[in-house]
Amino acid sequence: MSFEKSKELYNKGLKHLVGAVNSPVRAFASVGGNPLFIKKAKGSTITDVDGNNYVDFVLSYGPMILGHRHKKVQKTIEKALKNGYTFGASTENEIKLAKIVCDAFPRMDKVRFVNSGTEAVLSALRLARAFTGKDKIIKFSGCYHGHSDALLVAAGSGLATLSLPGSKGVPEGAVKNTLIANYNDLESVKAHFENHDDIAAVIIEPIAGNMGVVLPQEHFLKELKTYLESKGALLIADEVMTGFRSKFGGAQELQGVEADITCLGKVIGGGFPVGAYGARNEIMEMVSPLGAMYQAGTLSGNPIAMAAGIATLSTLKKQNPYEQFNETARILEVILLEKAKKYGVAIVVNRFGSMINPFFTSTPVINFEAAQKSDTKKFAVFFWEMIKNGVFLPPSQFEAWFLSSALTDNDLKKTSKAIDMAMRKVSKM
Repeated sequence: MSFEKSKELYNKGLKHLVGAVNSPVRAFASVGGNPLFIKKAKGSTITDVDGNNYVDFVLSYGPMILGHRHKKVQKTIEKALKNGYTFGASTENEIKLAKIVCDAFPRMDKVRFVNSGTEAVLSALRLARAFTGKDKIIKFSGCYHGHSDALLVAAGSGLATLSLPGSKGVPEGAVKNTLIANYNDLESVKAHFENHDDIAAVIIEPIAGNMGVVLPQEHFLKELKTYLESKGALLIADEVMTGFRSKFGGAQELQGVEADITCLGKVIGGGFPVGAYGARNEIMEMVSPLGAMYQAGTLSGNPIAMAAGIATLSTLKKQNPYEQFNETARILEVILLEKAKKYGVAIVVNRFGSMINPFFTSTPVINFEAAQKSDTKKFAVFFWEMIKNGVFLPPSQFEAWFLSSALTDNDLKKTSKAIDMAMRKVSKM
């Protein structure tokens, strides 16, 4: 398998692009080697500029849940393009997509569309502060909520300390109101409330997908929500990644919890840049033009993105692929565990709905600390062997694999063979 054209484009891109990429994970820094450049995709298959075909488990990190260039979505986009690209004004499809989204979340009366998950989250934090009149936010170590300053933080020396900036260019003042708790550890949340009386909200991924598919332990989310209600604080569910991936709606519902504010993205754009945040009326009516919390966006509700979102969600609801997603993920888990055992490689597999991830560790992964015990060198070897055998994975141990309804039995057979080859390679390290 040749990667010469990808290497050529990478070297060419270094001149005018930062690291030849527009998002850090695409640089393949954690797995080594030159990044792949993609030319096209269709269904479950993605093709690089060298003509190599892969079974796609990246799916643009989630949104291509129907597979690439689904027939209905493609036709809808082409039709919408004939009417124009953007108007800076309202369109009927914004109303249609809003209804679909709100109907899928029991406690969501109104939604505001934005252009990315990052924008949805930073707006949700502002809204929580506006509604409660309090300033501080608690986030969990290992949960990623976009690159806004207030959330690019690393844990301090103790549970009750303020966080420290996790990126150059983020001033300490930007994160002074952000507190860090441990995922699946309610006591670490309570410790903050014991030391601060101005906490507006806790933000959480119902299924932590940015440390590699980490599930909440039994009753954790329910107990967290009950505790927050007793303290007059809101629960913000960041479902940018998990929204519509485990059911037609949110992962929070499967966990028996209704968040006060929900952030969405990925799937609801059908492959176009879309984010959203929504809540019950009394919260959303704080947002301008109904309320005093200002948030705006020239391209928000873009007509092409709205059309793609409507087509994607309406098709997804009709397909109802969630039982099949669970079965496919189960099959992949069995394959991963059996092949690892065959070659004496220690792994742990976590999955939820159409998201799955193998960790190269023997320790159960229930939080970021446990995830970090994974052997990233083994993952790098595994990743490249999968690539060489025609399977496209996220280039990081801490990113989820995603399933699409376009995945076929032949794709699974190809993936099984690739996993066998990759585990054998890892075992020789």
